[in-house]
Amino acid sequence: MKTCSVTLSNSRSSRMISPRQSVHTIYRTLILRHPNLTFTLLEKEKELSLHQTGHNSGVIHSGIYYTPGSLKAQLCVRGAMLTYQYCQKKGVPYKKCGKLIVAVEREEIPRLKALYERGQVNNVQDLRLIDAKAIREKESYCRGIMALDSPNTGIVDWQLVALTYGKDFQEAGGTVITDFEASDFKVAAESAAGSAEGLKYPIIIKSSQGKEVRCRFVLTCGGLYSDRLSEISGCSSEPRIIPFRGDYLVLKPEKNYLVRGNIYPVPNPRFPFLGFHFTPRMDGSVWLGPNAVLAFKREGYKLFDFDTQDFVNAVSYRGVQKLVMKNIVYGMGEIYRGVFTSAQVKNLQKFIPELSPSDVLRGPSGVRAQALDAEGNLVDDFVFDGGKGELGSRILHVRNAPSPAASSSLAIAEMIADELEKRFQL
Repeated sequence: MKTCSVTLSNSRSSRMISPRQSVHTIYRTLILRHPNLTFTLLEKEKELSLHQTGHNSGVIHSGIYYTPGSLKAQLCVRGAMLTYQYCQKKGVPYKKCGKLIVAVEREEIPRLKALYERGQVNNVQDLRLIDAKAIREKESYCRGIMALDSPNTGIVDWQLVALTYGKDFQEAGGTVITDFEASDFKVAAESAAGSAEGLKYPIIIKSSQGKEVRCRFVLTCGGLYSDRLSEISGCSSEPRIIPFRGDYLVLKPEKNYLVRGNIYPVPNPRFPFLGFHFTPRMDGSVWLGPNAVLAFKREGYKLFDFDTQDFVNAVSYRGVQKLVMKNIVYGMGEIYRGVFTSAQVKNLQKFIPELSPSDVLRGPSGVRAQALDAEGNLVDDFVFDGGKGELGSRILHVRNAPSPAASSSLAIAEMIADELEKRFQL
């Protein structure tokens, strides 16, 4: 089970534990605010940022898409600004290569204009609607009838950013313990003879290897396993995390000239996911995609990766059954396009007609931790909760941190640090 844990202790005998991009940022923020506390971050893997953070597209989102007033909108706009400032300060390479959201059909224009209005309400800077001629001036090979130009959208290596957060955390006095897979949370029954350990640190976290860590408070940021971490701590298992794999294509290096910046479609509200897009990378490559298909393993990055518990957990859930029935045609299309490269390229040719199946190679995959409710609705915003009783009241769970969580990470850290200080009286 994926867990990063953080332990903090101070002269009041406070200690806190947390089990992902967000967690590195949160504890960096906390330790900088509270240098008198001692923090320990527990990580399931042998090193940090191997899963969602290490497999995402690398985009710094500007905050256009999100419902005005939502946490997504507020945190993304501020988070993007903080990200650029942080990368500049730390010398982390990034590029403000911009993004075009391109309408290729007339029926998309009202939705595109609505996105522009939404971006304005969300205080996204420097947005403008441009015509076909201006599209070609920015992206020579892209064809569209209108586009929303977002010049402040950028790209960065988010894994490098997360590792830099982790370095900050350790340099400020924090400790990182890797290879610690949390398997149980419980309240200590009593203190060991001649020790006040149980009274000072009443919460015990056990690893699957039999190791133990004691603490007073717990913050979990479990990503693909956030629902299971909540459940084993005695808190709610809802919303359920359902893994969706996204498979990318990669342009052959000699074809990278076809794309300068990010090129995205106009979102279709009938479909649950955004759709294929063109994403330049910091290493000079260009990713195309992804699709979105149900993964049969929570950390299953390959087509045939399978885990019985994960599979049964997904397909037996009423929310998944309802989601599949509502989107069965779309889902079958995603599977088809995932298998047949030419089908993916056909969609991409709507934007860059010069693209051909011979121009692409199969690329990497990522797995998205998608929160889903029992009615089959994707949980679209950030979700944080805790529980009751001696154990539950000492835990704060980050239950859902979907895209743009990386772009929002520094702003998320501020918000969660505020909540922890209030809830646990740090």
